[in-house]
Amino acid sequence: MPTDPRVRDVGEIRTEFLFDIVVDLEPPLDFGAAGPARRRILFGAAGGTFEGPELRGEVLPGGGDWALFRPDGTMLLDVRLSLRTDDGALLNLTYGGRFTTPPELRSAMADPARRHLVDPSRYYFRTNPLFETGSERHAWLNDIVCVGTGYLVEGGIAYRISRVV
Repeated sequence: MPTDPRVRDVGEIRTEFLFDIVVDLEPPLDFGAAGPARRRILFGAAGGTFEGPELRGEVLPGGGDWALFRPDGTMLLDVRLSLRTDDGALLNLTYGGRFTTPPELRSAMADPARRHLVDPSRYYFRTNPLFETGSERHAWLNDIVCVGTGYLVEGGIAYRISRVV
């Protein structure tokens, strides 16, 4: 039990499935060293799809992940994507996160032809998506916080996104 009397039990964090998203990627652009012991790579979005019970549509080309790589095998995510729902609304999706690859997986993950075959339970790939939209129908997205679990797919990446309720 906490000793600070201001600490209260507010319940466990619960989530609810929002959608699955697959992002097709352009060939990466390696900017090289971006500071002490870090490397910056842009993984540009070429397109993709998303689908869930309340939302579905396409990932528009032009966004991407301006990732920083640490020498310890962790990638710091800085992602901005534009989505178009099946009813024509535009959504701005941004998220940070961490993608940590254990040392024993680094050679397998470096092979673009095979990295999507690595079991996602063997690495840590988590995100914190937020939305912006001017769509009245989808305005509820402006007020939620989400969490996502990422994994590699052939030609890109994918996430299962859930809203925190």
